[in-house]
Order: sequence, then structure tokens, then C-alpha cells
Amino acid sequence: MSIEPILVFALLGYLQRMLKSEGIRPDWQDWIKKWLIFAGVLFGAQFVFHIQDITQWFWHLALIALSWFILTQPEFNRIRTMMYAVLPVVIISFLKSLIGKDQEGFLGTIGDLVDIAYPFAIIWLVAMFFINNKQRKALDKERKKREEEEQQARIVAEQKGVLEVMVEERTAELTRQKEELQQTVENLKATQTQLVQSEKMASLGELTAGIAHEIQNPLNFVNNFSEVNTELAAELKFILDKLNVAENVKDELLAITGDIVQNHEKILYHGKRADTIVKSMLQHSRTNNDQKEETDINMLADEYLRLSYHGLRAKDKTFNAIFETDLDPAMGKIMVIPQDIGRVVLNLVNNAFYAVNEKKKTAGADYHPTIWLSTKRILKLAIIKIKDNGNGMPESVKEKIFQPFYTTKPTGKGTGLGLSLSYEIITKGHGGSIVVDSKEGEETCFTIKIPVNS
Repeated sequence: MSIEPILVFALLGYLQRMLKSEGIRPDWQDWIKKWLIFAGVLFGAQFVFHIQDITQWFWHLALIALSWFILTQPEFNRIRTMMYAVLPVVIISFLKSLIGKDQEGFLGTIGDLVDIAYPFAIIWLVAMFFINNKQRKALDKERKKREEEEQQARIVAEQKGVLEVMVEERTAELTRQKEELQQTVENLKATQTQLVQSEKMASLGELTAGIAHEIQNPLNFVNNFSEVNTELAAELKFILDKLNVAENVKDELLAITGDIVQNHEKILYHGKRADTIVKSMLQHSRTNNDQKEETDINMLADEYLRLSYHGLRAKDKTFNAIFETDLDPAMGKIMVIPQDIGRVVLNLVNNAFYAVNEKKKTAGADYHPTIWLSTKRILKLAIIKIKDNGNGMPESVKEKIFQPFYTTKPTGKGTGLGLSLSYEIITKGHGGSIVVDSKEGEETCFTIKIPVNS
């Protein structure tokens, strides 16, 4: 049996394994599989039908075609060295079959040389096979080593990535904890400031109470004697009408008496106003016992509006704003803690005046800072609205405006507790509600709703 069929099967099998292991060219794999089946059928047929003389040319052409195919396709670059070992056998075998046997002359000489070269070609093929096999094993070993190194590098890279993510997460966690601690420290500082302020206010309340008590007595004398003098002046006027004196003298005496009456009425009016202020001072300096009293909401709101305005004017002579009131006469008196409601109104009005004053600094001459305070009685609900045409606030601020320690004012201008305390007073202290509506750049309106039977 000749070696050509063995080489054909060996080359086709090697090509199929190589393509399958590398996962390339599935169309070539199908083509090689079909040729293997065809070659197997032909190999069996040549022994059954004794057609070796015909099939030998197929094997020669198959080897030549396979050699050309392997040497010309870039996918088979790494097995070209092996093909250089196979080529001598292919060529010499083809020449041997082409020249034939028992030739004489020149062809006989060529045939003898081919016969001599044929064993050496086989030896060369076997030697190159072992050499290539050894080189292939070395290359496979190097490739596996390189793959292991690459795998190790990938594992290291993955572990590095995991560690970097862990470091970033830990850094973010530490940063968050740091920010929380900083916020806690700021809250503690704000609380400390508020406590100091509360202590100062308590001391100021005691001082105010003492001063108010001292003012109360002489003020009572002023009011009482003003009332008495007004009555005496009225009696004097009645007596002058009965006196028999010249008309010009009587008219002059009556005019003087009328002036005295007017003066005492003014003294009495302003004395009572001062008495109201003193009573308010005493009320605010009094320790809050959470006792609800019947309170005139209209008078309370109006009083604290004016108190806020004049207080700001006393601090800053350049401050000026318009304030308008719309007080419902049907409001009447309702049961509330007047000191607490006064604090709420005062805080909201102060904020409103601050907002319009800040907008005035950047707005044009056409801007008129204005505060609106209104009250409304709807069935068993007392409503107080405080509106300003300041800069308003965005939605993000509205969501947090009643949170403790949250403030939009610069450092030192506010503690962030005013609105949160106002919220607690209205909702928990009086069972009501307080909401804010605002248009950024235009206006802000706080609406307080208190149940009348709260």
C-alpha cells in the first residue's frame, strides 16, 4: 500500500482538528468533513474493485491541492513548516508514478534517482514530524504559560477593580459620616446659640416684667386722673354756660375748656395705648404655662405686625416697607395661647420683612416692598394669612422649610428654628395647620388655620 492515502487522511484530519480547536471557518470544517467521507469511500473501493492504478492519481492530485491550499491560506501560517516536510514526499511520489517502472534511457535514470530519493524523503518527513511535534509541544507549553499569565493578570485586574470599588465605597461612607458629623456639630452649635438666646430672652423677660410693673403704677395714675380731669372739664364747661359774664369772655373760657378736654382725651387715648403695650410686655415676660385664653386674633395679629415693623425700623433707619391689613370683623375671640400665636405671627412677619428688604437691594426703583396680613373666620376655622412680594422660594426649599435648623438666611442671620417652632406651635399646640405657597421671584404666602374650638 502506498503512503499517499495516509498523507491525505492525516492532512485532512489535522486541518479539521485545528479549525475546530480555534473555532474558525465552520464552512471549511464542513467541506473537510465531506472530503474525509469521500476519501474513505474511495479508499475502500480501490481494494474492492482493484482500481489502485486509477485512484493513485486522485491521491496525488489531492495531496497537491491540499499542499497548495495550506500554503496559500493565512489561517494555516503556523503549519507551513510541516508542509515543507511533506512537499518532498508529494513531489517525488508524483514523479515516481508519472515516470512509471521499467523505463530505459534518460527516463530510466530519472526513475532510478527518484527511487533513491523516495526513502530519503520519507526519512525527512518522519524527522521533521518529530521535530515539529517537539516544537509544537514547546509552543503549546509557552502558549499555556502565557494564557496562565494573562489569566493571572486578569484576576489581578479584577481584584484591583474590586478593591478600588471597595475603597471608593469606603471613602464615600467616610465622607458621608464626616458630613453627618459636621452637620451634627453645626446643629449643636445652632442649638447652643438658641439656648443662649433663650437664656438671654428669659433674663430680658424678667427685666421687662420689672420695668413694666414699675411703669404700670404711674401709668394708672395718668389714665385715672385723665378720666377725672375730662369729667371735671365737662362739668366746668356746663357751669360756664350758666355764668353771667360777657359773651367774649365766656367764648374764650369755653374754648380753653374745650382744648383742655381734647388734650385730656388725647392723654387718655395714648395712656390706654401705653397700658396695652405694658400689659403685652407683662404677658410675654410671663412664664408660658400652655393655658389657652380667649384672645382677639385681629388685635393680636395687628399688634405684632406693627411691633415687628417698628422693631426693624429701630435697628435700621433705612428700612421701609408697606404693610396692609384686612382683618375680618367676624373673627371675634378664640381660645389660643396668645404668647405662642404672637411668636408665630412675629416670626412670619419678620421673615416677610426680611424677604422684601433683600429683594429691594437688587430690584429696580419700581419695586415697592409690601406685606399683607389678613384674617378670616370660616365656620369653626380661624385663618391667618401673611403674604409678601419678596423673592419667593423654589420647590426644593419649600419641601424643607419647616425642618429644624434649616435656613436660607446667611450665617448669623438665622438659626433655622423659627419656622420649625412655629410649625410645632400651630400643629401640636393648637391642632391646626400651616402651609406655604410661593412663586420663585414673585411672592410667598403663609396660611395658618386654627380650629376655633382647639
